[in-house]
Amino acid sequence: MPRRRLLLHHHQTAYEPETLELPEEVVIPKKNAPSVNGTLRQTALRVPEVTWQCSGIMVFGKKIRSLVFSTDLAIIKNINADAVIAVYPFTPQPIINEALLMASDIPVFTGVGGGLTKGHRVVNLAMYAEMQGAMGVVVNVPTSGLVISRMRRAIGAAIFNVAAGSATAEIVAEIRAQYPDMPIMATGGPSDESILRTIDAGANAITYTPPSSAELFKHTMERYRMGLPYE
Repeated sequence: MPRRRLLLHHHQTAYEPETLELPEEVVIPKKNAPSVNGTLRQTALRVPEVTWQCSGIMVFGKKIRSLVFSTDLAIIKNINADAVIAVYPFTPQPIINEALLMASDIPVFTGVGGGLTKGHRVVNLAMYAEMQGAMGVVVNVPTSGLVISRMRRAIGAAIFNVAAGSATAEIVAEIRAQYPDMPIMATGGPSDESILRTIDAGANAITYTPPSSAELFKHTMERYRMGLPYE
């Protein structure tokens, strides 16, 4: 239980001298945060609670422990992740970034290329995304060191983002051994156990891949076909 010192001021007069005896420490019990839910949003997605065990990464004063990996605006608006990582398998376009940034009420890290899209275009896209309001940008493995250096000069610091399937935890551990203070975000995998392995390996934040809208809607449609109410 956390212990905090509580400082009290006691005013005395010249006519009534007295000594106030206080315990050396006053223990303030930790309180649980109240939970508030509404009828219409009770089915919103939740990231695995195990992600709360991450240290988090402080970005512009905001602590980020979990990121939802999605470009689906409906998912982004209905999940309790701390941020969005929006990467898609096409040439990045500012209009897509604009739609994501306008719809999201949490910070967005957006993809700007590095594989199919290369060179000056990547740097320009990164600068434009930052001006649009993106908290950060994401580039793929083929991105050259020169392009990354130019991006860092243009928009700031770097974070390692590791997405390597079943090998993620192992790679995170190798990076952490070489760069003890480097912020690392990484995919956590499909279970609490795999997420914990990634956290224990040294990840500061976890990227969570939610089920698709089609997968989520499948159960609802089955109930509708049977004449059952929404659940």
